[in-house]
Amino acid sequence: MRSIDLALYADALAGEAASLAARIEREDGKLRQAAIERAARTALAPVAIDRLEELGLLKTRGDPLALAELQEALDAVEALQAWVEETLGRAAAA
Repeated sequence: MRSIDLALYADALAGEAASLAARIEREDGKLRQAAIERAARTALAPVAIDRLEELGLLKTRGDPLALAELQEALDAVEALQAWVEETLGRAAAA
């Protein structure tokens, strides 16, 4: 394997890892927001809840399964990144 090929692949993997990390953060944010909205529902009057729902609020839904799947995908990409970088290091030392 040529070092340049490994370096280009490492860059592509870094981009994929960054994309997955951003998606994880968005999904985690949805879960946090949904928890806040559930708490608000218990504290607000029913008429206020109805009005907020009409405005499109208090409807956030996070998906814990999607979050877990994204984290597993990121873990796999990071494992591949580590292997590529290790291989690149050995190729550079040779």
